Formats: sequence, structure tokens, C-alpha cells
Amino acid sequence: MRKPCCDKQDTNKGAWSKQEDQKLIDYIRRHGEGCWRTLPQAAGLLRCGKSCRLRWINYLRPDLKRGRFAEDEEDLIIKLHALLGNRWSLIAGRLPGTN
Repeated sequence: MRKPCCDKQDTNKGAWSKQEDQKLIDYIRRHGEGCWRTLPQAAGLLRCGKSCRLRWINYLRPDLKRGRFAEDEEDLIIKLHALLGNRWSLIAGRLPGTN
């Protein structure tokens, strides 16, 4: 059985502060994405490794596209949905810039 990634008692929960975001960004810029289990302590964060990974992937990555879809992207999504159904992770993997 896998041991827990962190001691839940000593971790922050809830909203991330700008300082925490910056620590995570700075650490990943210097060292890259590595072992998410050891990253929080190495970066000086009182967060769980899973929380750091999700924060990076879903909010902080520099290549993360925000805003509306372009018309050609929307057409592609509609075609892929017709082909694949509600398999959104497969659809997302076929969009440009999502690798």
C-alpha cells in the first residue's frame, strides 16, 4: 500500500495565495516538473503534492490557453464530439497545444 504523499495536519487547504503561486512557479522554472510528492517541501510550500500538481496543470502553466475558442477550434471540437461522444479527455488531447 502506498504511503500518503504528505502529513495532512501540516498542509494548507483552501485558496492559494499569490505568494504560494509565485513559489510554485519559481521552483518549476528552476527545476522543472519532477516528483510532485517531494516538490512542496523543496519549494517551501505547506501544500500536498497533488494540490501543487493540480494548481500547476490547471491554472499556472504558461502555455495554458484562456478565453474563448476560435471558430476553427470550435468546429474541430464539434466534429470530434460527433466522432468520440462525451470522451472529453480524448477530445482535449486532439486539440492543438494540449500535449
